[in-house]
Amino acid sequence: MLTNSDLVELTNFRRALHRRPEISGEEIETARTIVEALKPMSPTRIVTGLGGHGVAAVFDSGQDGPAVLFRAELDALPIEERNGSIAWLSESPGKSHVCGHDGHMTMLLALGRMISRKPVAKGRVILMFQPAEEDGSGAKAVVADPAFEDLRPDWAFAIHNEPGSPFGFVSTRIGLMNCASLGLKITLSGKTAHAADPQDGVSPALAVAKLIPALDALGHGEGGPRNDDFRLVTITHANIGEPTFGIAPGEAEVFATLRTAADASIESLEDAARDLAASVANEFGLGVSFDVHDHFAASVNDAEAYAVAVKAMDAIGVPHGEESVPMRASEDFGVFGWNAKAAMLCLGPGEDHAALHNPDYDFPDDLIPIGSSIYERIVRDLLGSK
Repeated sequence: MLTNSDLVELTNFRRALHRRPEISGEEIETARTIVEALKPMSPTRIVTGLGGHGVAAVFDSGQDGPAVLFRAELDALPIEERNGSIAWLSESPGKSHVCGHDGHMTMLLALGRMISRKPVAKGRVILMFQPAEEDGSGAKAVVADPAFEDLRPDWAFAIHNEPGSPFGFVSTRIGLMNCASLGLKITLSGKTAHAADPQDGVSPALAVAKLIPALDALGHGEGGPRNDDFRLVTITHANIGEPTFGIAPGEAEVFATLRTAADASIESLEDAARDLAASVANEFGLGVSFDVHDHFAASVNDAEAYAVAVKAMDAIGVPHGEESVPMRASEDFGVFGWNAKAAMLCLGPGEDHAALHNPDYDFPDDLIPIGSSIYERIVRDLLGSK
C-alpha cells in the first residue's frame, strides 16, 4: 500500500520530471533521475543503457516463477508547453511531457516501492523504463539489445493515460489496441529556374498538388480500426522549393503518416503509396526517393494477459470496458508482445481533460495510485507475496 507520504513524494517527483523533459534519444538525465529513485528500493539489480538510455529494475525472488515486465516511457515531445494552470511547467523550450510519460514513470516507481516493502514469493518483476517511444524506435532497440536476453519476460503490461475516458476508467480489449503506422517521406526532384522563365526548369508544384489528394484517397476508415481493412493516410507536412518569389522550385517534400489495423497491411499500404508517388513523379518528369520514419508495430493484447488484467481490476474495483479501443494512435509497446503475453490498458483522466500532444496537457497526479494499484494486483496474482 502507498502511504499519504508516498503520494506526496511521488506527486512532487512527477512534477519534477515534468519540468525537465527530454525528447526521444536524449533521455540521459531522465534515466539518471530514475536510477537514483530506484536505488532506495534495493532492487536485485538495475540495468542501464538498454536500447539507448533505457533502464530496467529487477526484483528477483530467487524462486522459480514467471518474469513479469511493466513498461513506462522516458521520453517527452518536441512541443512548446502552454499551460497557465500549473506551476511545474517545462523548463526546456520547445520540449514538454504533454503525453503523460512523466506520470507513467511515476506509477512504475510507486509499484517499485510496494514490491520493495512486500517482496514477491516467486519469479521476477521487471520495471522497464523505455526510451524513444514517441518515434517508435525505443521498444525495438530495447528488445534487440543483448542485455535484454536476461530480462526477457513471460508477461508484459503497460498503462497509457487516454483523455476522453472517464476518470479512473480503463479501456482495454482482447486483440488490437493500437494501429500499426509509419511515416513516409517522399522527395520529388526536378530543376530550379528563374521565376520569369519556369519553362527552363522542372517544377514539382503540380505533382504535389496531384499527389496529396491521391495519397489521401488510399485510405478508407469505415468502421475504424476494428475493421481489418482500415487504412488511413494523413498528410502531415509539405514543402515546395524555397520561400522566395524569384525561383521556380526544383524540389519538394511530402510527409505522410500511413496507418492500418495490422502489421501486414501497413506493408501493402506503403507499397501503394510508393507506387503512386513514383507514377506521379514520372508523369511530371521528376525523380523520386523515399525515407521511412517512426515505424510502429501494431499493439495487440493477448487473451490471457487481458484476463489477468481484468481479474486484477475487478478485485480492486477499477471500472473497465472496450470503449474507445482499439485506437488509431500507435504505441510501440506491442513489440514486447512479440515474445511475451502482453496487455495494454488505457486509463482515463476525464472526458474533458486536454488531449494528448496538446500544449496544455498535464498528467493528473490522482491517477498515480490507481495505475500502480492495478500493477500491484497483477503482481500479487501472478507472483504472490512473501
